[in-house]
Amino acid sequence: MVDASAIKGKRKKTTSVRLEVKPTELPDAPPIDTKYFTIYLANPLNSGESTTLEVLYVFTHFLEPFPAEIAQSESQLVFYHDTALILSPYHIKQQTTFIKTPSTKVESFRRMEPTNRVGTEIKYGPYEDRPPYSISPIHVHFENNSPFAVVEELVQEIEISHWGNIQVTEHYKLVHAGARHKGVFSRVDYQSRQSSNGASSFRYLLARLPPRVHSVYYRDEIGNISSSHLRTDSLKSELEIEPRYPLFGGWKATFVIGYGIPLQDFLFESSDDKRYLNFTFGCPLIGMVVDKLTIKVGLVE
Repeated sequence: MVDASAIKGKRKKTTSVRLEVKPTELPDAPPIDTKYFTIYLANPLNSGESTTLEVLYVFTHFLEPFPAEIAQSESQLVFYHDTALILSPYHIKQQTTFIKTPSTKVESFRRMEPTNRVGTEIKYGPYEDRPPYSISPIHVHFENNSPFAVVEELVQEIEISHWGNIQVTEHYKLVHAGARHKGVFSRVDYQSRQSSNGASSFRYLLARLPPRVHSVYYRDEIGNISSSHLRTDSLKSELEIEPRYPLFGGWKATFVIGYGIPLQDFLFESSDDKRYLNFTFGCPLIGMVVDKLTIKVGLVE
């Protein structure tokens, strides 16, 4: 995902204007494995003018667990590979790169002069007068016990009923994509010392559902799972679910979440006698990467 905004104003009075971003091709670019995007400014820049852009891009499957296998009592370490210089088709007058790690435990990182590290932050640069397409490979090896929860496949089925209801059924295939678990699993150690035992595992998932949900269920191949908690208000519903067992690296789980919502809240009729379904498609689980998503909508005949 790539997003861009133009920043206007100074300090606390800044505002941002979202800009259009489209993928593009650069035939004259060097033969490296990369993708290019064009950012369209709201107004053309004249000679001597400048603007400030804020660009956000998100990568998935970008961190490499190393070692690839860990025991239950070990923390998870990962490699982050990047370049200290942003890959750009333009001449760079000055650049500084900051990398922030989730903890102060950093095993190693590649030094490029000038480089400075303070706490959880590594600073590369400033670098000046770099030609187009300059790269400077770096790596950071650090502790990251965040749960690497990945939905390998999600099938979301939305059925619109004659009787004023929408039924949503979601089929999940979930995997912990972090460092694979090795050795035996001790539930006693896990429950008594979870902060230091199985630190990179996860046992709870949070789904953000629409408001006014009803008839909520959560089950797997064995049957209904009672370890779930539903909280609702006028703006949203939150369903906290707990798989039958905690997930360690390489472990998988399959389950189904289902619920109903009032049809009148999501189906609207326009002045030209057309009906519109205003429903957010996709994965409602918070902080989740989805590799494959299939959406099926059943309409009233």
